[in-house]
Amino acid sequence: MIDALLILNTGSSSLKFQVFARDGLAMLMAGKLTGIGGDTRLAFRLGPAGARDDSALACADHEAALATVIDLIDRHDEDWRLVAVAHRIVHGGSRFTGPVVVTPQVAAALEALIPLAPLHQPHNLAGLAAARALAPGAVNIACFDTAFHAGHEALFHSFALPADLRDKGVRRYGFHGLSYAWIATWLGREEPDLAAGRVVAAHLGNGASLCAIAGGRSIDTTMGMTALDGLPMGTRVGAIDAGAVTYMMRAFGHDPDTMDAILYERSGLKGLSGISNDVAALLASSDPGAAFALDYFALKVAQFIAVMAVSMGGIDTLVFTGGIGENAAPVRDAILERIAFLGDIQVRVVPADEERMMAIQAGALLGAA
Repeated sequence: MIDALLILNTGSSSLKFQVFARDGLAMLMAGKLTGIGGDTRLAFRLGPAGARDDSALACADHEAALATVIDLIDRHDEDWRLVAVAHRIVHGGSRFTGPVVVTPQVAAALEALIPLAPLHQPHNLAGLAAARALAPGAVNIACFDTAFHAGHEALFHSFALPADLRDKGVRRYGFHGLSYAWIATWLGREEPDLAAGRVVAAHLGNGASLCAIAGGRSIDTTMGMTALDGLPMGTRVGAIDAGAVTYMMRAFGHDPDTMDAILYERSGLKGLSGISNDVAALLASSDPGAAFALDYFALKVAQFIAVMAVSMGGIDTLVFTGGIGENAAPVRDAILERIAFLGDIQVRVVPADEERMMAIQAGALLGAA
């Protein structure tokens, strides 16, 4: 009998999953459901080198999608016993600074954080609710994207706001922490000399941010209270003058929901190019808007790398990860060209593996329990 960990990353219309053996963390199964709520497709493989299986089906909601995953595990397992389900939760606020077993009280606290991550948190919690209903014998564990940054000094997590607002939780939290925790873990195992130094990790994808990591610990990051600040992203604006937001509300009559739609869904590479948030499509396009969007993105990443370097007193290593960071060499080259003045820097490309990081955290939490 193999005790197994099911790792879930739940999006608005997708569900990514991996199954790991608890002992040794061998990957047993990996897959993804897309188009939940419509024409759903399931793609999965058994083991890291298994053949891909792709099929169409209908999943009305996240509970139906997870039921499909559990049925898939039941049909393909080799004497696996599901002992825990680990969930990626984007926002843990100031309370959750590491992985936790989910109780009804924890679930209620996570629901209260929905306004801080409106694009992600509701879907993360939908996956959690489905798992509690469909796998009642398994322990549910929440792993947080904010937790890696929980040790930031006040100098780095504060906004220049009055104390009464800061005391109510209006502060910088940072995100992509599971990705950055994996980078720190990978460097510590594979290149400990680099891990001991000053690292800027660049998680560049449809969501994008940077993290200053010194001695394996997060010092600073570009995202703030929500997953909107810092770098421009696929459809998110990144850093913007707060006065520009209030101006648009007053001048154009936009309410908060309309502003959320503009800032989260219509901006970034999509808004700059007027074409797409897909970097591959932008690289292939001859439209001047595509080139402008990519140049802007490279400029802002380079500028914020310098910001992260200041937070650590220098930079020794730059690590690219995420869909753009791993696959878009022209974008990496444009960024590196702009920071050449910083001198000799070690550069690495490390594939993101948030699911394995979650498996590590879940296994450690189960062992401690």
